[in-house]
Amino acid sequence: QVQLMESGGGSVQAGGSLRLSCAVSGYAYSRACISWFRQTPGTEREGVAAFYTDNGRLYYADSVKGRFTISDDSAKNTIYLQMNNLNPEDTAMYYCAAERGSYGWCSDSWARASEFHYWGQGTQVTVSS
Repeated sequence: QVQLMESGGGSVQAGGSLRLSCAVSGYAYSRACISWFRQTPGTEREGVAAFYTDNGRLYYADSVKGRFTISDDSAKNTIYLQMNNLNPEDTAMYYCAAERGSYGWCSDSWARASEFHYWGQGTQVTVSS
């Protein structure tokens, strides 16, 4: 049974930092595209960052480049999202998602929520001004 479990959300002031974790279990850590998405009420899930397991390729949305860093600990099957210089627009529920696929597929689809079958329950990030 595939499980993704996010943790690390919370409330911070603008300019602060948080590190989110996504523990992946029941899922072979190969040929996998693992993405972070975020969502606010009434909006679509937005791809924030992603990682392809086989070659370590990283992907970022323009809105977070230079502030967010995705990384992994393959020994722990855990993906991290380090978020620095947070601003109120980053307030959202953050989800990690996983899908098996090729590098080319991940490059095309990492930010498309509809392409992913496996999801965590989400962790809330709130940034106050």
